[in-house]
Amino acid sequence: MNLNPQYQASHRFARISVRKVRPLLDLIRGSFAEDALNRLKYMPHRGARLVEQVLRSAMANAEDQQVRDVGDLMVVDARGDGGPMAKRLMPRARGMAYLIRRRTAHISIGLAEVNNDFANQDNEDNED
Repeated sequence: MNLNPQYQASHRFARISVRKVRPLLDLIRGSFAEDALNRLKYMPHRGARLVEQVLRSAMANAEDQQVRDVGDLMVVDARGDGGPMAKRLMPRARGMAYLIRRRTAHISIGLAEVNNDFANQDNEDNED
């Protein structure tokens, strides 16, 4: 199976912490694009909406490049990396200040077509 992503999309500087997005990306990694969309659609998390948008964008990029069936693409790369933090000061008692970190994330998803060679290899193994 070809594990190199052929069609990609990313959302950089997403206004959400990476800790909130990574479990969602782990959930869809390795699944078909249509199944991943169905999983994300019914999740109550705000991060699921962001990941869903990036996945739809990657599917649209594949459609622009004349892929026959976009739903049969596999999510081979789903990454959430930390972006830059906006730092603010919150005044506290006795003249002190606490640092508030407003975190951002870079969400990227890569799709690839499933090779027929991989499916044929499974069939040959079952025949033996």
